[in-house]
Amino acid sequence: MAMTPRKRPGDRHNRVETLGSSVARLTKPVFGKRGLADGAIAREWATIVGVLIAKHSQPDRITYPGREKRDGLLHLKVDHSAMATELQHLEPQLLERINSYFGFKAVARLRFVHGPIDKLDDKHDEVRPPKPPPPKSEKVEAEVDFIEDPELRAALQRLGNAVADTPESSTES
Repeated sequence: MAMTPRKRPGDRHNRVETLGSSVARLTKPVFGKRGLADGAIAREWATIVGVLIAKHSQPDRITYPGREKRDGLLHLKVDHSAMATELQHLEPQLLERINSYFGFKAVARLRFVHGPIDKLDDKHDEVRPPKPPPPKSEKVEAEVDFIEDPELRAALQRLGNAVADTPESSTES
């Protein structure tokens, strides 16, 4: 009489897994056809090169000279010819950033392709309104009033107001 082995809780097909592993499993075939492996360079492009460059460029595909996934040619889609010229000048720095992100020489050269690109999310916008100045403290004004140099007095006022505005400074002993 043959006995079937008992299933352990880890053997179940309906186990919980992270969203990242599910997305990677689903996108790997699509990105793999374009030489982008698991798509890390496409997903993390703004992190790798910075928001300003990512707003005007995006990785299209990577081609490799042989079977080994090293020293690839990154086809980079750029939305404007002026940006392509600028990126040509920045190519050594971009290659260094890309390769240091991956930890090996994944990309050896860049090729620029002109065309429309997908826009970044609003969370990547680097233009933020300036913080309002802290409220002026009369105590700080009185402390720096005797200083004759107007630039030094203004700098100390800004510093004093910023420090007086922090929660730690409101608990005086």
